Amino acid sequence: MTRSTTIDSIERRAVTSLAAIFGLRMMGLFLILPVFSSYAHGLQGAAEHPELVGIALGAYGLTQALLQIPFGMLSDRWGRKPVIAAGMLLFAIGSVVAAMSDSIVGVLIGRIIQGSGAVAAAVIALTADLTRDQQRTKAMATIGITIGISFALSMVLGPLLDQWVGVAGIFWLTGALSLLSILVLYWVVPDPASHVHHSDSEVTPALFASMLKNGDLLRLDFGVLCLHASLTALFVVLPLLLADPAANLLAQADQWKLYLPVMLLAFAGMVPLIIIAEAKRKMKQVFITSIVLLITACVLLATASTSLGMIVTALFLFFLGFNTLEASQPSLVSKYAPATAKGTAIGIFNTSQFFGAFVGGVLGGFMYQPATHNYATVFFVLAGLLGVWLLVAFTMNQPPFLASRAVPVSVGNAQEAQELEQVLLTMEGVEEAVIIVEENTAYCKIDNKIVDEDALLVAVAVG
Repeated sequence: MTRSTTIDSIERRAVTSLAAIFGLRMMGLFLILPVFSSYAHGLQGAAEHPELVGIALGAYGLTQALLQIPFGMLSDRWGRKPVIAAGMLLFAIGSVVAAMSDSIVGVLIGRIIQGSGAVAAAVIALTADLTRDQQRTKAMATIGITIGISFALSMVLGPLLDQWVGVAGIFWLTGALSLLSILVLYWVVPDPASHVHHSDSEVTPALFASMLKNGDLLRLDFGVLCLHASLTALFVVLPLLLADPAANLLAQADQWKLYLPVMLLAFAGMVPLIIIAEAKRKMKQVFITSIVLLITACVLLATASTSLGMIVTALFLFFLGFNTLEASQPSLVSKYAPATAKGTAIGIFNTSQFFGAFVGGVLGGFMYQPATHNYATVFFVLAGLLGVWLLVAFTMNQPPFLASRAVPVSVGNAQEAQELEQVLLTMEGVEEAVIIVEENTAYCKIDNKIVDEDALLVAVAVG
């Protein structure tokens, strides 16, 4: 194999360690998802202001949404590792504040501080610094898979850890893991030779306006907001529904027994849907089907909330749709975004995702009333929100089945770059080619059934 298709040892160490940091960071946020509501309703002040329970659950999303792009831009100026370390330290401080608080307001403040450690963009930027252009797609995919695994594990480990150490203990644990991540960052993650802006991985401020005018990308931004709003709002009420003494369905300590098989089956079911979407080029059809699964799940939860069997069925459908959309939406962003604007489009998309978690917490917090146990109301409202998304999704264009590729080049000026762009555009399967001289990189959109990175490298060398 040529070096272009083989990740080397330094890249492997960088990607593995950064994926672990990212995974631990997300696990710290996800672990409390299945257990927080039951815990928070017993905190001081929650009885008087039950809406704060949902707001506290989703509060991290607000500060994440506001700060993740600025953190990424600061890492260009101050360096990746210092910014990531500062973010992980903030997350640890927020975890300690939440762990030591016996009031819902104190936990809310802790969650806000947790979210302010918004390291996602900086971690992606460091990953780009430490990987070659032609290996970057694999590196980002590894991080994405790690996030998915972290989420699935959290659904199972959260109730188990709650049984052993309580929610306060989970906050202490996630704070400790955050500090451990700083050690991994400095002792395991290699130091990059330089900090270079990567247009396929980082936000380019000059491109904000054009990305916010792109209808297809805006549909995806709205969609991921709805997706994560529904997830957070769901968990404002689901643990309470399962543990409700009146229904006698499933005690908090035993809820991991529900999540484990549901998550395993949902992940298994996701695989053929992703294959159909990508290999069979049925992306829009699978996308819409997944939203329908979410709506069906919410309607089932609203109408059959006293049957554990129906709840299990509904959660399987929900997470089948959720996992499929979570895996496919970043790919869709890459397909719709121009070659040089992928990083900016992903940055806006991620901001929408985090803001969606906050919206879902607020929505669930204000809708659910502990005195009336109005679980069905929350689920019906979520079904309505997802129905709006479904209508929006029907208007999306069929995505171009093109992959984004970054290829290293050596050009001295704009004239040479333009000439090489023309060479690349003559290749069958290359639909777009833009060379950024300052980055020594050609950003291309290709049909990967026709052309691959090695062919691009040969074309660059000949050109």
